[in-house]
Amino acid sequence: MTEIHPEKKQIAQPSLASEQCEACRADSPKVPEQEIPVLLTQLPGWSMQTIDGVMQLTKTFHFRNFAEALRFTNRLGSFAETANHHPAILLEWGHVSVTWWTHKIQGLHRNDFIAAAKTDQLLETNSSL
Repeated sequence: MTEIHPEKKQIAQPSLASEQCEACRADSPKVPEQEIPVLLTQLPGWSMQTIDGVMQLTKTFHFRNFAEALRFTNRLGSFAETANHHPAILLEWGHVSVTWWTHKIQGLHRNDFIAAAKTDQLLETNSSL
């Protein structure tokens, strides 16, 4: 739900984690570059990278051992299948690097920011989304 704060005269946006990914097509719009810093404020620890001209969101999560990292990777994989939106995942001993971008548009869609927020939520709640 969107809240309006009359004293500030601005609209408070719902959290990214509360949104759902939507079907994306090749003609879906990329997130405008001026909106990216605003969206990143909801994603602590996530950073932007550009690889081969494609903007991507990335974050590395740290764990006590390989088994914990693997469990997180499997939960993330289940979420990705449910959302039909799939990240690049690098699993190593004690950490998992996750990178989101939308292949169909070769850039960042709002889905990528939603998925990043849900990835954080998945870690925080230690459950599947």
